[in-house]
Amino acid sequence: MAVAKAPAPTVSDTTGVQRGDQIFGFLLRLAGVIVIVVLVLMVLVLAGKSLEVFQFSGLSYFTGTIWDSVDGQEQFGTLAFTVGTVVTSILALLLATPLAVGAAIFVSEYAPRWLGQPIAFIVELLVTIPSVAYGLWGYLVMVPFLDKTLFPILRGTLGQLPLIGTFFQDPRGVRVTGESWLAGGIILAIMILPTILSLSREVISQVPRLQKEGMLALGATKWEMLSGAILPFAKGGIVGSMVLGLARAVGETMAVGMVVGNTTDRILPSLFTPGYTIASFIANNYSDPGDSPVVRSALVGLGLVLLIVATVFNLISRALVRQVTKMPGGGR
Repeated sequence: MAVAKAPAPTVSDTTGVQRGDQIFGFLLRLAGVIVIVVLVLMVLVLAGKSLEVFQFSGLSYFTGTIWDSVDGQEQFGTLAFTVGTVVTSILALLLATPLAVGAAIFVSEYAPRWLGQPIAFIVELLVTIPSVAYGLWGYLVMVPFLDKTLFPILRGTLGQLPLIGTFFQDPRGVRVTGESWLAGGIILAIMILPTILSLSREVISQVPRLQKEGMLALGATKWEMLSGAILPFAKGGIVGSMVLGLARAVGETMAVGMVVGNTTDRILPSLFTPGYTIASFIANNYSDPGDSPVVRSALVGLGLVLLIVATVFNLISRALVRQVTKMPGGGR
């Protein structure tokens, strides 16, 4: 019985496909160019509008800790805000990552389906909660708890240890109320935890089943399978999820601004210190900068500093991801 052959594609069909590929390729290149142009324009605008304060303050704009916008007494130092941003972001990452990765492993490998699916759904729902809701909860519930309960415990335990004890003692000359760098780090950790957990769970779920079952068939325990098959395959993706979580923490404004204190421009070696992050300071002050153009320029300059901090974090994170993926069993 003869088999009917499909008609060969005509020249017009081939030409149409090629034209479609060309149009699609052009659109992709255009999208890439637009992203680059927007970023370059953003940097140029921020740098241009910050030029006045750079000429006014010089290098002390980046290294100083005093911010005074009173006419005739202007001083603009951003180091305290930069330190606040870095401290709260790193605290958030240190607090959120173990919980998020542990929960991702539990949901993917240990929890029964009837339990794992609801947990995953609830975690994904947390991503949609507005920042101001986290901030209100932090201000009304978490900050009083820190002031009355957690801070006294930390003073009596970790605060008595050598080397790290200073970080858990009251800063000199500052009234401790619970609003602090530590409060900012905790609220950011809660906010970035769903991001790290969701992405880590997706990466862990991509580990080949044969790879896991093969180790178990060879007599490996559950822990040996986890450490020998799952984590080596998934660690590149887990580090990538940490990068995305860190990116959100660096730029968060509303929630951290409601709990971090917003009261001091000093850098003190205590996590109980109230302070500012760059984003929260901009949000609190840009709506009413006064009539001085140099004050406006100084606030715009903070946006440029925040962009620099985020870029440095991103470069470090990318280098870390590359190093992890180059290691044996470094994942995808």
